[in-house]
Amino acid sequence: MAGSGPTPTFTAPDGTLLAYHVFGDGPPLVCLPGGPMRDSAYLGQLGGLSAHRQLIMLDLRGTGRSEVPADTGSYRCDRQVEDVEALRAHLGLDRMDLLAHSAGANLAALYTGRHPERVGRLVMLTPSVMGVGITITGESRIATARLRRDEPWYPAAYAALEAVVAGQGSADSWQAIAPFLHGRWDDAARAYDAADEVRKNAEATAAYAGEGAFDPDTTRKALAGLDAPVLVLAGEFDVSLPQSAAVEYAALFPHARLLVQPGAGHAPWLDDPERFLAATTEFLATTGARNPA
Repeated sequence: MAGSGPTPTFTAPDGTLLAYHVFGDGPPLVCLPGGPMRDSAYLGQLGGLSAHRQLIMLDLRGTGRSEVPADTGSYRCDRQVEDVEALRAHLGLDRMDLLAHSAGANLAALYTGRHPERVGRLVMLTPSVMGVGITITGESRIATARLRRDEPWYPAAYAALEAVVAGQGSADSWQAIAPFLHGRWDDAARAYDAADEVRKNAEATAAYAGEGAFDPDTTRKALAGLDAPVLVLAGEFDVSLPQSAAVEYAALFPHARLLVQPGAGHAPWLDDPERFLAATTEFLATTGARNPA
């Protein structure tokens, strides 16, 4: 079944035809990509997780094989919640295990808040905190960056990060801080970042967090009542989610486990697939409705 045959599709509530990709066998795990609004292909098979679970990779509207919607305002994160619900119904799942990466965690949080009874287990992978209103300080990002002070690329990247944190970052500055998002800044990491430039829908990216997309107080209240077990998986070196913010994020859920993967950046399945798989498969295999720890 692993990715063979025509790409399966389903119809969103507004009539937009959405695509998803299936890899592996076993219990299904629905995966929401980040970016925001990045083609799900960048997730690959999550470092080999498809050997343990059937991965259902959603192409968000206007990305990958999914149609561009007639109403581009529907790129807004909160308006995509019912796309996820339509996928669940299409798959015939009463409840689904859900994994969301980076900006995709905003969509997962909103979906979980609106449809908590439909979530079995939830993996928030280096999550964006925008949808839940957590403030990440420049100081915490700088402190995380300093863990890399012995790297040969550090001086230039650190200077660029200082400019970004001070609100003076240019396009070149943002490009220069890329090494801080990876456990290793090597050819594989460079290729991963280069692919990012061609896999995003720029119009959708701009609209994703548009006015009205998030109501953090409402979302936090809903998550505080969630019965489902949650794994928040952060990377030790990830300046986008410093450890202090990851701790605060995990505390939003009553039954969450926080795991900080050593030596990892924003894409832990690339930095150390074996360690990533050990953490995720153990969590997804545990039984019980509450805290798996």
